[in-house]
Amino acid sequence: MNVYDTANRLAQEIKTSEEYANFKMAKETIKLNPELSKRIKEFDMARYTSQLESMQTGKTDEEKMKKVQELYAELIEQPDAKNYFEAETKFNILIADVNRIIGESIREVME
Repeated sequence: MNVYDTANRLAQEIKTSEEYANFKMAKETIKLNPELSKRIKEFDMARYTSQLESMQTGKTDEEKMKKVQELYAELIEQPDAKNYFEAETKFNILIADVNRIIGESIREVME
């Protein structure tokens, strides 16, 4: 078996995982509510720009971070949004774990 076959098999395993299915279902539920979908997109953009600025400057903009936290606090009061964020987190952990495992296996040649 070659690496590409293994990678394709891994991709299929991820797509059949509980984390993937739950995140996909949560995303579909959010799409049914245009206002909630819009607010989550606004939150994601605020979070992304805050993180990007922090990485670029090495400093955290406390005001922007507070806005991100406030948006999140408002959103998780809604069950669909809370479910979405929980599913997103679990899926991201799965992907991060897979990346960590692959990274550790090739660390020796990457150093």
